[in-house]
Amino acid sequence: MRRAALISLLAASLAGCSTISSTWNSWFGSDKNKPAPLEALSGPATGRVLWSAKGEDVNFPLGIAAPGDRFVVASSNGEVRALAAADGRELWRGNAGGKLEAGVGSDGRFAAVVNRDNELVVLDAGRVVWKKALPTPVVAAPLVAGERVFALTLDRQVLAFDALDGRKIWELRRPGEPLTLAKAGVLTSYKDTLIVGQGPRLAGVDPLRGELRWEASVATPRGTNEVERLADLVGPAVRQGELVCARAFQSSVGCVNAERGGALWNRLVGGANGIGADELVVVAGDASDRLSAWKLANGDLAWSADQFQLRRLSAPLLLNKQVLVGDFEGQVHLLDRDTGKTRSRLPTDGSPVVAIARLGDTALVVTKNGGLFAIQAE
Repeated sequence: MRRAALISLLAASLAGCSTISSTWNSWFGSDKNKPAPLEALSGPATGRVLWSAKGEDVNFPLGIAAPGDRFVVASSNGEVRALAAADGRELWRGNAGGKLEAGVGSDGRFAAVVNRDNELVVLDAGRVVWKKALPTPVVAAPLVAGERVFALTLDRQVLAFDALDGRKIWELRRPGEPLTLAKAGVLTSYKDTLIVGQGPRLAGVDPLRGELRWEASVATPRGTNEVERLADLVGPAVRQGELVCARAFQSSVGCVNAERGGALWNRLVGGANGIGADELVVVAGDASDRLSAWKLANGDLAWSADQFQLRRLSAPLLLNKQVLVGDFEGQVHLLDRDTGKTRSRLPTDGSPVVAIARLGDTALVVTKNGGLFAIQAE
């Protein structure tokens, strides 16, 4: 009961922070608290919008998955669609039967979401095939892989279900943290290992049996009370070769070797959004939206960029030697991966960018108002 109360308290606090964030311009008149103005850019465009589409509002992160040759997107009202990555053509459409609490996971055939009744809902080519009530709230997008559906609850319990019929296969309960973050956590995979965020640690789990294989810390919590020591891992995490990298809430960014199950490096930096990476660098924004890039191999700082301060940036995504990041005005900024300098900028629909996902050479940008913009970086 104490943990549930703490989770509820933090969720309410974060909701309050969201409300303040949306009205902070009217509260603060000081120039130093205003978003950085857009830079004047004169060079050639380094990206283009390949296609666009319109959906419904998206009020949660990770409202997009990218399996195979398609993007699967979910809207807050329960609509789930699969769009061809090449041209935006709709492949199928379905509805989860109610408003959603968490984003979508998909393997191309099955798509899984969580509704506000805390039910895991699975669709097959747009048709709802089963629903399961979950024991505690979920805000992280489910993971669909190997004909199984994995869900990560707010108290960091992991549950595995058969994708065909919804039969529960196993559940993993770990000694919990006294306080957990009401924000989408880490749930991904590496080869035949399920990767799960457990407080400030990444855990490697056997997806067939639900048994722990290894555990490695991304952050070392510090502080005089439970709130100050809160360092839950925040999604999305990124995988490059044997490395899985993630952010610990307001604490650090670090990488773990998923083959051996050992921490490689971490760097102290605040911030609450997920990170981006490619074969050379890991990129993340801090609490003031200053972007930093660290070398993937050893964590050495490569560059910092402060031209987007207080622009409420999305998690970054790396594509074709560029860093793509969206802001609260729906602008998508394209930065040079090696220097952090802004190369060009693409407008969307004027609403905040909530997610960017990659499939091959195409990135799909999702906005709060349901805009879908497929971008190719050149």
